Amino acid sequence: QVQLLESGGGLVQPGGSLRLSCAASGIGFRFNAMGWYRQAPGKERELVARISSAGSTNYLDSVKGRFTISRDNAKNTVYLQMNSLKPEDTAVYYCNVNRGIEYWGQGTQVTVSS
Repeated sequence: QVQLLESGGGLVQPGGSLRLSCAASGIGFRFNAMGWYRQAPGKERELVARISSAGSTNYLDSVKGRFTISRDNAKNTVYLQMNSLKPEDTAVYYCNVNRGIEYWGQGTQVTVSS
């Protein structure tokens, strides 16, 4: 059974930082690309960052230079380091793996507000 468990969300002031974690189980983690998506109220879910099994990364244009995705295959965990946060980054953030079937975590709320 595939399980993705996110943590690390919260309330932060503009310019602040957060690190999200996603612990995966039930998959051969190191063989899978992993992604972080987000969904703001009234908006569609969008891909924020993805990391391949080999470690190559790609990012949503609006987060380039501020967010960093990384993975620790020994811990079956993918991270999203978010710096210089802006109010428009406010959303529920979801961890994702696509193995022919999409699997999602439960989401973690990130709120950027003064």
